[in-house]
Amino acid sequence: MNRHKPTYFRNSLDLRDKVQVKVLRKRLKLSHEQFTSVVRKSGSSILAITKEASAFK
Repeated sequence: MNRHKPTYFRNSLDLRDKVQVKVLRKRLKLSHEQFTSVVRKSGSSILAITKEASAFK
């Protein structure tokens, strides 16, 4: 059986992976609504999300 291997990048967030989203949201201490607005503005880059979250607070 041929399965597609998931490709992970260290500097980008996989929004389909609930564990990655939960860990980053808890680390940044943001609510679900705040986190979604930050991701919409900055994209899936973890560095960009962190910078936008620090400006959001």
